[in-house]
Amino acid sequence: MTAETLLAAAAELHGSGVARPAARVRAGVDLGTASCVLVVLDAGTDEPVWVGSEPSGALRDGVVVDFAAAAATVRRLKDRAEDALGTTVDTAATGYPPCIPVGDARACAYVCESAGFTDVVLVDEVTAAQRTLDVRDGVVVDVGGGSTGVGVFRGGLLVALDDRPGGGHHLDLILAGALGLSTSEAEERKRTHPGQALPILVPGLQRVAESVRLLTPDAADLPLHLAGGALMIPGACDVLAKYLERKVMTYSHALLVTPLGIARSAP
Repeated sequence: MTAETLLAAAAELHGSGVARPAARVRAGVDLGTASCVLVVLDAGTDEPVWVGSEPSGALRDGVVVDFAAAAATVRRLKDRAEDALGTTVDTAATGYPPCIPVGDARACAYVCESAGFTDVVLVDEVTAAQRTLDVRDGVVVDVGGGSTGVGVFRGGLLVALDDRPGGGHHLDLILAGALGLSTSEAEERKRTHPGQALPILVPGLQRVAESVRLLTPDAADLPLHLAGGALMIPGACDVLAKYLERKVMTYSHALLVTPLGIARSAP
């Protein structure tokens, strides 16, 4: 079911899906470092009925650095969703990286309220990813633009949660420096020429792997489940698996794992 839901969400995001009306909807707002994603679910089935994304520069490592720009981006996505669905979207959840200060997490909710949502709840991004993947015994790793969040689950219960700096933006900086590109050009090159990018990015990927190792000293027996768009590079999971000597699970359209889980956290 996870694979089917991710595929349906990807179809909506890329415009090949058809917005479907629902009696009641709820939304998830993922205020990422690189992009802002809005997922709207049918509240009765928890299936995506609309998905949209816009580039974002309003956050850094989970902290809102340009409140007005973040709110305007969310407002545009909300308006697009409501136009497509022919209904208002008032209820939402939004995510934040694990372990950031409470005030910074609340700022994410204030952004959504400023954008027009009237009922907003907060959920950490690792717990959100788990609500999509339903990992019972494993380590959920959410690699965003600025940080890597890690949650250890046993019997479906969260037993450890932490995060460390380092994510997709840092990989872009490595690639930009090696090839003499801007960070935006490096991000594009990472997607369009992964064979060229991967050898250059191995040290950065190993840094992510080391963060996971340090945050899971009592969970070396558990497989890793990767969420987030930062590691959607063919071969990246193999680098982590080799470095950690652990099983690593990847998912198609991993960029949407956490936004879907955020939406499923909405009231």
